[in-house]
Amino acid sequence: MDMRIQSPFLQINPDVMKTKHSPATAQASFKDALSQAIKDVNELQNESAKKTELLAKGEIDNLHDVMITGQKASISLQATVEVRNKVVEAYQEIMRMQV
Repeated sequence: MDMRIQSPFLQINPDVMKTKHSPATAQASFKDALSQAIKDVNELQNESAKKTELLAKGEIDNLHDVMITGQKASISLQATVEVRNKVVEAYQEIMRMQV
Protein backbone atom coordinates (compact mmCIF):
# COMPACT_ATOMS: atom_id res chain seq x y z
CA MET A 1 0.00 0.00 0.00
CA ASP A 2 1.36 3.42 -0.97
CA MET A 3 1.51 5.66 2.12
CA ARG A 4 2.35 8.91 0.33
CA ILE A 5 -0.16 11.71 0.01
CA GLN A 6 -0.22 12.94 -3.56
CA SER A 7 -1.76 16.13 -4.78
CA PRO A 8 -3.84 15.81 -7.95
CA PHE A 9 -2.60 19.25 -8.94
CA LEU A 10 0.97 17.94 -9.25
CA GLN A 11 -0.15 15.83 -12.19
CA ILE A 12 -0.56 18.85 -14.44
CA ASN A 13 1.77 18.68 -17.41
CA PRO A 14 3.95 21.86 -17.65
CA ASP A 15 3.50 21.91 -21.44
CA VAL A 16 -0.24 22.28 -20.93
CA MET A 17 0.36 25.52 -19.03
CA LYS A 18 2.23 27.04 -22.00
CA THR A 19 -0.54 26.55 -24.54
CA LYS A 20 -3.52 28.86 -24.78
CA HIS A 21 -6.93 27.45 -23.98
CA SER A 22 -10.41 28.77 -24.36
CA PRO A 23 -12.23 29.67 -21.14
CA ALA A 24 -14.50 26.66 -21.61
CA THR A 25 -11.63 24.16 -21.85
CA ALA A 26 -9.81 25.80 -18.94
CA GLN A 27 -12.98 25.62 -16.86
CA ALA A 28 -13.51 21.96 -17.76
CA SER A 29 -9.91 21.11 -16.93
CA PHE A 30 -10.10 22.88 -13.56
CA LYS A 31 -13.44 21.25 -12.80
CA ASP A 32 -12.05 17.79 -13.58
CA ALA A 33 -8.96 18.34 -11.40
CA LEU A 34 -11.08 19.65 -8.53
CA SER A 35 -13.60 16.81 -8.83
CA GLN A 36 -10.84 14.22 -8.80
CA ALA A 37 -9.23 15.85 -5.75
CA ILE A 38 -12.54 15.75 -3.87
CA LYS A 39 -13.08 12.11 -4.85
CA ASP A 40 -9.59 11.24 -3.59
CA VAL A 41 -10.24 12.95 -0.24
CA ASN A 42 -13.56 11.14 0.05
CA GLU A 43 -11.88 7.79 -0.63
CA LEU A 44 -9.29 8.50 2.08
CA GLN A 45 -12.06 9.42 4.55
CA ASN A 46 -13.98 6.23 3.73
CA GLU A 47 -10.85 4.08 4.07
CA SER A 48 -10.09 5.67 7.45
CA ALA A 49 -13.64 5.07 8.69
CA LYS A 50 -13.54 1.46 7.52
CA LYS A 51 -10.22 0.73 9.25
CA THR A 52 -11.37 2.47 12.43
CA GLU A 53 -14.53 0.35 12.46
CA LEU A 54 -12.51 -2.83 11.92
CA LEU A 55 -10.21 -1.84 14.79
CA ALA A 56 -13.18 -1.23 17.08
CA LYS A 57 -14.62 -4.66 16.18
CA GLY A 58 -11.27 -6.29 16.89
CA GLU A 59 -10.93 -7.57 13.33
CA ILE A 60 -7.69 -5.65 12.75
CA ASP A 61 -4.84 -5.28 15.20
CA ASN A 62 -2.46 -2.94 13.40
CA LEU A 63 -3.05 0.29 15.30
CA HIS A 64 -0.23 2.08 13.49
CA ASP A 65 -1.83 1.50 10.10
CA VAL A 66 -5.19 2.74 11.37
CA MET A 67 -3.62 5.89 12.85
CA ILE A 68 -1.59 6.61 9.70
CA THR A 69 -4.68 6.19 7.53
CA GLY A 70 -6.63 8.52 9.82
CA GLN A 71 -3.90 11.17 9.70
CA LYS A 72 -3.69 10.95 5.90
CA ALA A 73 -7.43 11.49 5.68
CA SER A 74 -7.30 14.39 8.15
CA ILE A 75 -4.42 16.16 6.41
CA SER A 76 -6.02 15.71 3.00
CA LEU A 77 -9.29 17.17 4.26
CA GLN A 78 -7.51 20.12 5.87
CA ALA A 79 -5.59 20.81 2.67
CA THR A 80 -8.80 20.63 0.63
CA VAL A 81 -10.52 23.10 2.97
CA GLU A 82 -7.57 25.49 2.68
CA VAL A 83 -7.64 25.28 -1.13
CA ARG A 84 -11.37 25.98 -1.04
CA ASN A 85 -10.77 28.98 1.22
CA LYS A 86 -8.14 30.36 -1.17
CA VAL A 87 -10.45 29.89 -4.17
CA VAL A 88 -13.29 31.69 -2.38
CA GLU A 89 -10.90 34.45 -1.34
CA ALA A 90 -9.66 34.86 -4.93
CA TYR A 91 -13.25 34.95 -6.21
CA GLN A 92 -14.17 37.62 -3.68
CA GLU A 93 -11.12 39.64 -4.65
CA ILE A 94 -12.10 39.47 -8.32
CA MET A 95 -15.66 40.53 -7.50
CA ARG A 96 -14.34 43.60 -5.64
CA MET A 97 -12.35 44.75 -8.67
CA GLN A 98 -13.73 47.73 -10.47
CA VAL A 99 -13.95 47.43 -14.21
